[in-house]
Amino acid sequence: MASVPFLKTERFTLRPLRREDTAALLPTFADGGQSLYLTRPAFESEEELAGWLFDPDWNGRTWIAEDAESRVAGRFVAVPGLDEGVAEIGYVVCMDRQREGVARECTAALVRHLIEGEGLRKLTAEVDVENTPSVRLLERLGFTREALFRQHEITHKGLCDVAVYGLLATDPLP
Repeated sequence: MASVPFLKTERFTLRPLRREDTAALLPTFADGGQSLYLTRPAFESEEELAGWLFDPDWNGRTWIAEDAESRVAGRFVAVPGLDEGVAEIGYVVCMDRQREGVARECTAALVRHLIEGEGLRKLTAEVDVENTPSVRLLERLGFTREALFRQHEITHKGLCDVAVYGLLATDPLP
């Protein structure tokens, strides 16, 4: 697995995940409303969340966004795609930091790093079509909806339609 380099934005540092981040992430991941678009229900304990965050079989990388006061603002991930040069991204902003532009600022930095810094040719993101804020974010960052899979996934909330968004290295970057 590739390393997780530190990335800087105007307001945040994106850094590797640490065990102590679990406590800061738990209020968001334990909230049913905040976890609505995860593929699993809300977490019930710090231990359960830590087991998921640090699953040794997961092949992705996690960046934690923290502000100048070292407060955790969100989790950002990149997972290798099926083909070389492709990765899927994901993000969760802590509920007490939503509507501050955290997702846009940090996802844009991650996108630029993955394409310009690591030389990936394409990024993708899968999103429940009912997750309007995530859809808007991807579109603002220049991602294009490439596919719609109707009734594609059964999650804790039921049957979901899933849209796949893509951004090519040749597209304008955020």
